Amino acid sequence: MQEEKRPFGPYSTEERDAASYVLPDPLAKPDGGRIVTAAEWSCFQRSRILGLLKKYEYGEIVPRPDRLEFRLVSCKKGALGGKALRKEVEIIASMADGRSHSFQALIYIPAKHAGPVPAFAGLNFMGNHNTTTEEDVIPTGRRFPGVLFKPERALQHHRWVPETLVDRGYASATACYHDVFPDRAGGAPDSALRLFCDTEKGDPTGVKYSVIGAWAWGLSRILDYLESDPDIDGARVAVHGHSRLGKTSLWAGAADERFKMVVSNCSGCGGGALHSRKFGENLSQHFKNHLDMGYPNWFMNETEKFIWREEELPIDQHELLAMAAPRPLAVATATEDLAADPKGEFLACRAASEVYRLFGSEGLPVEAMPAPDVNISGDISFHYRTGRHDQTPQDWAHYLDLADRYL
Repeated sequence: MQEEKRPFGPYSTEERDAASYVLPDPLAKPDGGRIVTAAEWSCFQRSRILGLLKKYEYGEIVPRPDRLEFRLVSCKKGALGGKALRKEVEIIASMADGRSHSFQALIYIPAKHAGPVPAFAGLNFMGNHNTTTEEDVIPTGRRFPGVLFKPERALQHHRWVPETLVDRGYASATACYHDVFPDRAGGAPDSALRLFCDTEKGDPTGVKYSVIGAWAWGLSRILDYLESDPDIDGARVAVHGHSRLGKTSLWAGAADERFKMVVSNCSGCGGGALHSRKFGENLSQHFKNHLDMGYPNWFMNETEKFIWREEELPIDQHELLAMAAPRPLAVATATEDLAADPKGEFLACRAASEVYRLFGSEGLPVEAMPAPDVNISGDISFHYRTGRHDQTPQDWAHYLDLADRYL
């Protein structure tokens, strides 16, 4: 019997309430055959599944603008107590008809480096000035006044630890996600989507593009800049994100294969966790938050049709993870973050490993979920940290160890 659709019902974090399921087979061909080589995956199957992810969850890949310009706003030698060179760069995207959209990136580069360095690129929640302890960083995320702007400083420094990155030989690049698409209902006219749609006549989100897709577009534009900076090796850039921005980093890594490594931190529903388990903050909770809390719909309108019917989706999140293959993929979660379904994220990594094996990779090199604080490192890595929904210096230690290996 088909389960009754309950659009905004409660969710459970009790394992006994997890749904039974059969995952879509990422290697199954429409004709009943099966993908058996990496070449078949790369030339045929990847684009087919990417198309399903676009239709049912993330929308079309937001295109490059007609023109990109990078304007150096400030440059500070001896930043972070002498450890770094700091750059603040305005990324200006424009179209042939005169429309433009810009946002500002904050970049820290190791002060001492023999050549171009690898980098981590990610969006932040509270403005560039909240990712660092430096008090002269220009506040961002305030272009559109209101509750989104956080005037305080260093509130989320622990999520970014730029000092640690430069000490390890990596550049750090970030921009505020509100400046790409404000995380509020009705934000499209103030977003990058106004480059490609008439946002005054209607909201394009959920129809052609998604909000997550717009944020992922911002990450790709940061990468465009990093490729142009002689201090940075644009071929060695890891994309990362936490929570909804962890969902975004996974989609950015799927949509833009230039990212060398993909990192998802506590991404949960619509990120690394399987929809089919219907566990934790599932689709029902997402759309409830959309209506009750004033968030935009991060996904496609089509996604809403599968609330409490997730098993009928023709895709699941192991296939999103598989889009990173054969690049290194890091998925992290936390013991107290049951709403994000840590077990569902682990199981998604296991299922994605089937695609990695086409490339001669083991994928995730364990079969059983590890104990907390035991890092599993492989071409797919899994990090299950003790603690709450957050990104911490402990998480960064794992990501940087992986970057030492792969970047």
